[in-house]
Amino acid sequence: MRRIFTLVIVFTLVATFAQAQISVNKILCENRTNPMGLDNTQPRFTWELASAGHNVSQTAYQVRVSTYPDFRKPIWNSGKVVSDSSVHIAYKGTALTSHTKYYWQVKVWDNSKKASAWSETGYWISSLFNTTEWQAKWIGPGFKEDSLRASPMFRKVFSSTKKVSSAIAYITAHGLYEAQINGHRVGDAYLTPGWTSYGKRLQYQAYDVTDLLATGNNVVGVTLGSGWYRGLIGFSNNQNFYGKDVALLFQLHVTYTDGTSAVISSDGSWKSSTGEITYAEIYNGETIDARKIKKGWALNGYNDAGWNSAQVMDYGFKNLLATYNEPVRKHETFKTLRVLKTKKNEHLVDFGQNLVGWVKIRLKGKKGQKVTISHAEVLDKDGDFYTENLRAAKAQDTYILSGEGVELFEPHFTFHGFQFIKVEGYNNDLNPDDFTAVALYSDMNPTGSFSSSNALVNQLQHNIQWGQKGNFLDVPTDCPQRDERLGWTGDAQVFSRTASFNMNVDNFFAKWLKDITADQTEKGAVPFVIPNVLGKGAAGSAGWGEAATVIPWNMYVAYGDKQVLKDQYGSMKAWVDYMKSQTKDDLWNTGFHFGDWLFYSVNDDTDGTSAVTDKYLIAQCFYAYSTQLLINAAQVLGKTDDYEAYGKNLKRIKDAFVREYVTSNGRMVSGTQTAYVLALNFDMLPVDLRPQAASRLVDNITKYNNHLTTGFLGTPYLCHVLSEFGYTDEAYKLLLQDTYPSWLYPVKMGATTIWERWDGIKPDKTFETPTMNSFNHYSYGAIGDWMYRVMVGLDTYNDGPGYKHIKIMPHPGGGFTNASASLQTYYGTVSSAWAIGGDQLNFDIEIPVNTTASVFIPAKDAASVMDGGKPLKNGKPYQPAKSKENYIMVELGSGKYHYTVTN
Repeated sequence: MRRIFTLVIVFTLVATFAQAQISVNKILCENRTNPMGLDNTQPRFTWELASAGHNVSQTAYQVRVSTYPDFRKPIWNSGKVVSDSSVHIAYKGTALTSHTKYYWQVKVWDNSKKASAWSETGYWISSLFNTTEWQAKWIGPGFKEDSLRASPMFRKVFSSTKKVSSAIAYITAHGLYEAQINGHRVGDAYLTPGWTSYGKRLQYQAYDVTDLLATGNNVVGVTLGSGWYRGLIGFSNNQNFYGKDVALLFQLHVTYTDGTSAVISSDGSWKSSTGEITYAEIYNGETIDARKIKKGWALNGYNDAGWNSAQVMDYGFKNLLATYNEPVRKHETFKTLRVLKTKKNEHLVDFGQNLVGWVKIRLKGKKGQKVTISHAEVLDKDGDFYTENLRAAKAQDTYILSGEGVELFEPHFTFHGFQFIKVEGYNNDLNPDDFTAVALYSDMNPTGSFSSSNALVNQLQHNIQWGQKGNFLDVPTDCPQRDERLGWTGDAQVFSRTASFNMNVDNFFAKWLKDITADQTEKGAVPFVIPNVLGKGAAGSAGWGEAATVIPWNMYVAYGDKQVLKDQYGSMKAWVDYMKSQTKDDLWNTGFHFGDWLFYSVNDDTDGTSAVTDKYLIAQCFYAYSTQLLINAAQVLGKTDDYEAYGKNLKRIKDAFVREYVTSNGRMVSGTQTAYVLALNFDMLPVDLRPQAASRLVDNITKYNNHLTTGFLGTPYLCHVLSEFGYTDEAYKLLLQDTYPSWLYPVKMGATTIWERWDGIKPDKTFETPTMNSFNHYSYGAIGDWMYRVMVGLDTYNDGPGYKHIKIMPHPGGGFTNASASLQTYYGTVSSAWAIGGDQLNFDIEIPVNTTASVFIPAKDAASVMDGGKPLKNGKPYQPAKSKENYIMVELGSGKYHYTVTN
C-alpha cells in the first residue's frame, strides 16, 4: 500500500512538472496562420505561450527560419535573444526570394530558466517582391459585351509532363473573379480581389494549387464579375467608377521535382466566352441561366473552337500589391426557420437571423422556368415583405432552369443583407430543406465573448457581433442591404474598439487604413467613405475624418503593434494639419459636418426636446481628440519635435473651446448629452469644471426619463463618461432601458442585429423614413466597449498595449447577478467573471503567460477578500480619482485566480 501511495506521489509530481513546463501554444506570421503570398521582406512572428503555473513569463527566445521543413540549412537563426517580447518579432535573416515557401519555429526560456521544446513548424509563402516579376499580361474578353454585361469566362490549356513539387498561382482582376483548375475551385475566398482604392492599390491573391495539377494537360478557367470596379456603387446609379472594363491577371509558377520550373501566364492565347451568369451586380443581384451552362468548360477535352481569343490590355503593374487582410469566406449557414404565405399570396422563407451573404437553393422545374429570389430584412406590420428601405437596390437573384432534374443555384458576384426571401415563379410548394442561407464576411478570427444574467443584454451582444459580421465584408460597410454598402469613416471609428474585442481586426483595419492614406486629399482631408467613390468634395467632416487617427491608435492599444502607427503617422498628421488649416483663432468653425448623426429628435419640436448639438462644438472636440492621439503616436514613435509642437497647439485648442462654448459657471452652449459627453471624454474642460459638467449630464439623462439622446458621435462614450465620474448606476439604467430610444428597444422588437436608427421600427410597427433605415448597422453597437472594458472590466494599459499589461476592474451593478467576458489576445486568453449571491461576490480571472495584470477587486477593505479560500495578501486599497469607488488592488502574473468578497 505504501508503495502504491509513493508511486501516486511520484506520478503526481511528474504530471505537475509537465504541466508547469512552458510550451509554445500557437504561432502566427503577420498575425495569420501559415499565410500565403506575403510581399513583406521582413515578416513578423508572434507566439502564444502556455503553462499551468502562476507568474510565468518569457525571458528569452530563439527563432529559426529555413526553406527546408527539417531546418537543416537555416537562413536565419536568431540565437538566444534575451527578451520578454513574443509579439511582432521581425525577421532579420538573409534577403528573401519571391514565391518561396519558408518554414519557421520558435523556442523560449521562462523566468525559471527552463526552455520549451521547439514549437510546431509554421510557414509562409512569399509573393512577388518586384513588379518586373510579372510575366502575365492583362487580358479582357475578346468579344463585344452585351448590355447586361454577362460574366466573361477565360480558358487556358497547358501541359505538365513532369512531377510537380509545388505550384503557386497569383490572381487579380478588374472586377471580381472566381478561378478553377481542372474543374476544382481555386481557394475558398469569395468576392476576390476585394475592394481597395483600385487606382493606387489593387491586391492580388496567392494560392497553393499543387494538389490541383495533374500529369498531362491541365485547364485553367476563370470567371469575372463587374463587382465594385465597374458595377453600380455609391449613389445616383453610379457605375464604371474605376473603369468600364473587366480584366484578368493570372500567373502560375510551377516547380518540378527535378528542380526545373515553368510559368503559365494570362496572354493572348487564352480563350474567352460567356456562360450561365448573364448578369451580376452587387446591389441588384445575379441572374443565372442554367440553359447556357457550358458543361466541362474548365476541363481537359472541352471543345472551345467557338470561343474568342482574349484581348491583351496594357494596364501595368504599379498599383499591384499582395494581400495581407483575411479574405471574405463562407461562415455560418442557416436552415429555414419557417415558410410563410402572406395575405398578398407571397411565398416567403424566414431564416431567423439578419445576415449578409446569399441563399443556396435546390429547384426542379421545366426548362426556361424563371424563379426570382428577393431579399428583405423585415416584414411590415401586416406581415408582408418589406423592401422600401433597400431604395434603388433590387437585391434579386434570378434563376432560369435547364429542366434537367434537381438543380442547385448559388450566386457568385453579389451579396445581400436579409432575414427573409420571397420566392416567385416556382409553382411547387416551398420545401424548407431546399433553402440554406450562407453568411459571408471577412475571415477574422472570433476573439471575444460576453455573457450576463440578463437575457436581453445577451441578445444585445449577439446583435453587436452579427452587426459586425454583416458589415465587415472586406471594408467596414454601413448598410449591406441597400444601394450603399460603403466604408463610412465615422461609423468605423466609433465602433473600432468594440470591433477589436469581438474579432481580430488587426489586419482588416491595417488594410483599410492604407486606403484612407491613398484617398486622403492633398490638403489632408479624409473622405466620408473609403474607398472614396463619392468624389473629392465629399471629405473633411469632424468625427468622420477621425478614422485616420482614432483607428490607428485603437489598433495599437488593442494589439500592441507599433507598425500601424508608423504606417499611418503621415495620414494622422495630415488630418490634424487639415483641421488646423480650417481654423481661425484656433476654432474649427467652418465647413460641412455631419454632426451627431441620427441623434434623438422630435417632429414639430416646439420646446427644444430634440437633442441638437452645435456641429462646430463637436468639431472642436474632435480636433482636440485627434491632436491628442497624434501626440500619443509621436511619443510612442519618438518624434519629439511633433510631440512638443502639437502639445502646445492642443492647449490652444482647448482654451478656444472654453472661450467659445462654455459659460463661466460651466454650462455648455449646447446642453445635450453629446455636448457634455464629448467635452468630458476629451478633457476639454478645466479640471474644476468637470464634476459639475458630469452632474449636468446626469440631470439631462434624468430629464429624458433615463433615456439616451445621443447620435453616432456621442453614443460610444456616454456610459464610459458616466462610470469615470462615479455614475455607473446611471450607466446601467441606460443599458437596461428598453423603451425608445435605447439599446434594448430594438432587442425587444425582435432585432437580431444593431439598427441604424433607435426607432427603425416604431412601437406601432410602422417604419422610420425608408431612405435612411437599415436594420443592420453596427455603429450603436459601440456600447459593447463599455460592457467589456467597464462592466466586466477587461482592459489594457498604454504602457503595455495589446494586453501585455492588463487592467481588470469590474463594475458590478444594475441588478445583474453575474457577468463574464473573455478575450483571446496575442498572449493568450484573458478573462474576468463576477457573480453575486447573497452578501458574497465571486470574482474569477485568468491572466495569460508572459503578461502582468493590475487587478481591482470590488471591496471596501482587504479583510473582506479571500484569495482561493485564504485571506488576501498584498492587497492595497484603491479609489479612482473621479468616482471614489472602493477597490482592493493586487498586482498579478499569469494564472487563474479566484476571489470571494463578503460585504
